[in-house]
Amino acid sequence: MCVKQNRGSEIREGDFSPELFSRLESALPQLEALILNGVGEPLLNPQLESYIQKARKLMPARGWIGFQSNGVLMTNLRALSLINAGLDRVCLSIDAIAPEQFRMLREGGEVESIDRALSSLNAAKKLCERPEVKLGVEFVAMRNNVRELPATLEWAAKRGASFAIVTHVLPYDEQHASEAIFCNVTDQALALYDSWRRKAAGAGIDIRRYSEVRWKYARTANEQAILDTIEAMKSEAERQGIMLDLKKLLAVEHDRLDETAAIFSAATEIAEKTGLDLRLPEVALSEQRKCSFVEEGSAFISWNGDVSPCYFLWHRYECFASGWNQTVKPRVFGNLAHGDLLGIWNDAEYRSFRQEVLAYDYPSCASCGLAPCDYVQNDGFEQDCHVGSVPCGACLWCAGVFQCLR
Repeated sequence: MCVKQNRGSEIREGDFSPELFSRLESALPQLEALILNGVGEPLLNPQLESYIQKARKLMPARGWIGFQSNGVLMTNLRALSLINAGLDRVCLSIDAIAPEQFRMLREGGEVESIDRALSSLNAAKKLCERPEVKLGVEFVAMRNNVRELPATLEWAAKRGASFAIVTHVLPYDEQHASEAIFCNVTDQALALYDSWRRKAAGAGIDIRRYSEVRWKYARTANEQAILDTIEAMKSEAERQGIMLDLKKLLAVEHDRLDETAAIFSAATEIAEKTGLDLRLPEVALSEQRKCSFVEEGSAFISWNGDVSPCYFLWHRYECFASGWNQTVKPRVFGNLAHGDLLGIWNDAEYRSFRQEVLAYDYPSCASCGLAPCDYVQNDGFEQDCHVGSVPCGACLWCAGVFQCLR
């Protein structure tokens, strides 16, 4: 699950320095949220409490400060110092509660460390008289742990968690792609395909045989009906403006999708029963994309001061999220060592980038039967097939399958 340990990653380790943090101060009075984590462990930074204290003094009362953590270093004293400093929200990573499963997913980790962390944080809330501090958990759903989701949520709620974030796993190579349980076609394409599949099945036509009969010279009447049905489906998709990747649609594992949907439904029932604020991901890619990072006015600042628009574009790495190997390259609009955040944020190039993102006039590469093409795989990205300059066509965060604390 960790991008730093996978092929193509160029992430260097480092601590966010007090000098760079001071460059944020001009933006803090307008900030609604400050999330103090990236891909590293926040509790390793010795300046964490001082950053929280400074931000709490400058941020508006409605603004909140939080971070995500593996919880290993969360002792009673550390929890007390963090909440006393002004911390508002903590999200702990827990992908299973069965001890052996937890150890397998998080090498060297123990589920007891999450238990201790939640206990320490709950005690600190009482001692600091800050009942409003929110404790939560993040669960990375994949094939070998998703069945544990409902029990994990119930376990966390009993230990004081008030919210939970569930996200799909981002596969970084083909070897791990089978662990992903989201459907890598869009919800609208899947719904259209399913309606035609069911209608055809009622007439004794199995359109899943399309690849088998497509190139046959002599076809039976039933085989010709398969081709006619597919052509009719493609025509309807064109009328509705839905892109179909037939290869992916024909390979959809419907039993697995149904199982995931059922597990998510059970998780929702647990959340309603326990009062847990649960945020679930989509089961299939959302056709109606939404970039929460840009729409909510977010920016990502790495430990060395580089300012990027989102998690997707802040570092270089390789992934296998859409059924093909993809190299993601960072998009940086400035560095805090050379200017404050407001100056970078209001720069013409960065403003133009945000406007282009919100126009959503870029391709959905995951739905395209021609992907990966030269546009998205070119090492020096200049434009996509829509002649747009934002490299967001292959982003799956805006398709609703990947989530994070926000």
